[in-house]
Amino acid sequence: MIESFNKNIKGILINEKNPEEMIKSFKNNIKGILIEGLTLSSAIIIIAIVVVMFTVIFIGGKDQITWEFLTSFPEDGMTKGGIFPAIYGTALLVILMSIAAVPFGTITAIYLTEYAKESSIIAKTIRFAVRTLAVIPSIIYGLFGLGFFIKFVGTQMDNAFLGGELKWGQPNILWASLTMSLLTLPVVIVSVEEALKTVPKELRAASLALGATKWQTIWKVVIPGSISGIMTGTILAVSRGAGEVAPILFTGVAYYVATLPASLSDQFMVLGYHIYVMTTQSANVDQTMPIQFGTTLVLLMLTFILNFSAIILRYRIRKKKID
Repeated sequence: MIESFNKNIKGILINEKNPEEMIKSFKNNIKGILIEGLTLSSAIIIIAIVVVMFTVIFIGGKDQITWEFLTSFPEDGMTKGGIFPAIYGTALLVILMSIAAVPFGTITAIYLTEYAKESSIIAKTIRFAVRTLAVIPSIIYGLFGLGFFIKFVGTQMDNAFLGGELKWGQPNILWASLTMSLLTLPVVIVSVEEALKTVPKELRAASLALGATKWQTIWKVVIPGSISGIMTGTILAVSRGAGEVAPILFTGVAYYVATLPASLSDQFMVLGYHIYVMTTQSANVDQTMPIQFGTTLVLLMLTFILNFSAIILRYRIRKKKID
């Protein structure tokens, strides 16, 4: 910023022989300095907020992070013990959500980028649907999951295969994962589509000119050329889903379960909802405050690990390409 100020002053001095030009140049350079200072201040404020937030949570939860806390079940009405069921449930939810969202989102992005024409009705309809899904409040996804996956699909499965016995027509980790995959699907589609567009058209044309088919070009040229962007986008989408609570409120998450989920029809605990119930429904909020900070710190660490993994993965893939 100091260098920019010096350059602006030099520009003013150059035009000092013409008073009108000097005044005009002075005004323009002052505007430039103010805009640069404003943008820099905004960036510093954002960084400061993140640092302060993480510092407060770290100080409040660092003493709680022990091996026992990470590997044991809650005890005494969740006022003592650990958070292992919530960690396990979060990991399982993320895995199932990724299995559902990432392949489907990647295939959709490939179709939009490589096959569909920009002016086609199908492409416009898909993009409109993606944009609509991206702005829907997350709680609406939870209500949709309850009505569609549980009340409709699950009930029909129970009637068709189990003679009406209640198994799939109730909240469980499968329906929660599918609901969460709908939330992250727009992020996956958009990020993969943007990554595919970074591959130069000349590479596609060269591959087709050498006799490769459309699919061979996509598989051998386009996807390898954009894999870093694809992986980064999908990991960031997954990290967002790991902290969401609203979509799974009605579809599978539980206040407390005494056992780990052994099948897709079981309910489960997650870190985000565990924090919510500890702060709103605990019998003694002050007593559980260390557990709240500890759980929040674990969730933040999980999110940061996923984000840093995306950065490191992208760096290594790009470095490998250069070498």
